[in-house]
Amino acid sequence: MKSGQEPKPARIAWEGNSKEILSSFPDDVKATLGFSLRQIQNGRQPVCSHRSMASIGQGVWELKESDERTWYRVMYLARISNVVHVLHCFEKDSRKTDRRDIETAKARLSHVLKRIQEIKSR
Repeated sequence: MKSGQEPKPARIAWEGNSKEILSSFPDDVKATLGFSLRQIQNGRQPVCSHRSMASIGQGVWELKESDERTWYRVMYLARISNVVHVLHCFEKDSRKTDRRDIETAKARLSHVLKRIQEIKSR
């Protein structure tokens, strides 16, 4: 890469049904979360609210957006080998994240880490 050139954007890997769930969000929410994922792909900070989700696993982050009806979340594993892994997308209607959503994200993270380890050991 020549100096001053932008690095190649990271690839997005959609785990489970995360892409379909994100696609079902309202257009304005989907646009904001999608733009934030694009920012992450390009090594920049997301435009929407976000936070580390160490309770799920190291390197896991959550994008947060809302509308007048509910809250929307996208959990992802930060860039590894130029890939951003979107683990889980969901809606929530209470302050606390549902146990099923946490378990889904943890299970998908486990599968991703296992795949990464298998690729490295080849």
